[in-house]
Amino acid sequence: MKLAIHFPNFTLPGEPASLARILAATAKAADEGGCETMTLMDHWFQMEQRAPATDPMLEGYTSLGFIAGQTKNLKLGLLVTGVTYRYPALLAKIVATLDVLSEGRAFLGIGAAWYEKEHLALGVPYPPIGQRFGMLEEAIQICEQMWSDDEGPFEGKHYQLAETICRPRPIQTPRPPILIGGSGEQKTLRLVAQYADACNLFGTDLETVAHKLKVLDEHCAKLDRDPASIQRTMIAGPPDLADIDGFLKSMEQYAALGISQIWIAPPAPDPAGYVSELTEKVLPRLAQI
Repeated sequence: MKLAIHFPNFTLPGEPASLARILAATAKAADEGGCETMTLMDHWFQMEQRAPATDPMLEGYTSLGFIAGQTKNLKLGLLVTGVTYRYPALLAKIVATLDVLSEGRAFLGIGAAWYEKEHLALGVPYPPIGQRFGMLEEAIQICEQMWSDDEGPFEGKHYQLAETICRPRPIQTPRPPILIGGSGEQKTLRLVAQYADACNLFGTDLETVAHKLKVLDEHCAKLDRDPASIQRTMIAGPPDLADIDGFLKSMEQYAALGISQIWIAPPAPDPAGYVSELTEKVLPRLAQI
C-alpha cells in the first residue's frame, strides 16, 4: 500500500510568516521519506467541520507550484479541485503548467464542489447539485480534449469553447491522471467508472468502503470498463504513532478490499516532524501490505 500526505491545516505556530517554511519542510519530509503523493485542499476558507471558516487557508494550485519547486518525486494535486472554482479550460492550463514545471508529477483531482459558504461570501456562483455534476462531466471532457491533439471547439450544455489550445502540453502521456473525489453512488462513482484513473473515498468503516467499491464495480460492468484499471484510494485520520501495529492491521483489511493508497493528514503543531516519524516507522511496513 502506498502512502500519500494531505495537508489541510494552516493554523500553525507563527503563521502566516511561518507557512512557507512549514509547508516546504513537510513536503521535503514526505518526498525524502518515500511518500508517493502530496495534496492540499481546494478551498478559500477553512472547512467549518474542522475549524472556523476564518482560520488560514492558502490557495491550492499556487501552493502546489511552490511544493513542486521544493521536491523531486512527489506526485502533486488537490484533493480535490472544486469544479465551480475555475473555468475548465483554465483549469486544464493550470494543471498542464504544474505538470511541466514539476517534470511530469501533476494529477487532476476534481469533484462537484460543496462548500456553499465560501461561494456566497466571495461572490462565486453556486449552482444546484445537478447542474454542478453536469459541469463536472463537461470539465473532465474539456481537460481531456485540452491535453490531446484535438485543438478544435468544444460544445457542451454548460461550456462552449471556440478552441482548445494548450501549449505546452503536459509532459505525462497520454495526459495527467484524473482522480474523482467523493462517494456518491449514482453520479460520482459512475463518473469515476467512465472517466477516472482513480477514486478517493473516506475511510469511514470497512463495510461502507466495501459497499462503495462494489457499486463502483457495478458501474464499470455497465460501461464495459475494467475495474482493475481504476486505482482505489482512501483518506483516513492520522494514526497514533504509539499504536502502529493497530493501524497496519486496519490497513491490511482495507487493502484486502482493493485500497492501494492511503492519505494521511499530519497534525499540528509539527506536521513535518510527524511526517518524518510516519515515514520512518510506518511506511516500510505499509509498503509490504
